[in-house]
Amino acid sequence: MSRPLVPGLIARGEVEEGFLGIVISRQLRELTWMSPHTVDVGATEVVSSSRESAVTALEALAADCHLLFTHESERERGKGDGVRYHSHYLVPVISLGETERWLLADREMWARLEGSDLGLLPSRPRDVERITDPEAVLVSTVPRRGKPIGDYLQYAARNMDLAVLAQVPGYADWVAETRNALKGLGYL
Repeated sequence: MSRPLVPGLIARGEVEEGFLGIVISRQLRELTWMSPHTVDVGATEVVSSSRESAVTALEALAADCHLLFTHESERERGKGDGVRYHSHYLVPVISLGETERWLLADREMWARLEGSDLGLLPSRPRDVERITDPEAVLVSTVPRRGKPIGDYLQYAARNMDLAVLAQVPGYADWVAETRNALKGLGYL
């Protein structure tokens, strides 16, 4: 018998909706692959929310999800880093931190997409955290085919090498926090 695992994401924009939801599910599948249980990781439930309505969005997701992901700016004031629990549902809430740069970590993935310009991408994945304007770098990287950037977000989410992404310190921290939450929930 398999055990379901449904992640939830509070999204603030196109990057979160088109990229992070897929990456979260992929990473959870990777983390639970060695679980002593059969874990059925579902698609990430995404709720778009402004900072002002983040608590309401967390409440809505907490009823249906086993694990919630949000951004640093949406964490409760006075709480330390790491996993925290939300509401009476006791659903772990894990901060994603600054994710805009994660899209730029895998040079090889972008190189496989004809027409990409790799000129502004750093040679080492961890160096994406030094990029001051990730949106501008993304705009210059994606092929110029008349498509909006949003059309490339799902491509990146499905094709990015998670091992390369894990070389980004912020991503590695998020994976470690997620692993700890999964252990606490009995998935690992």
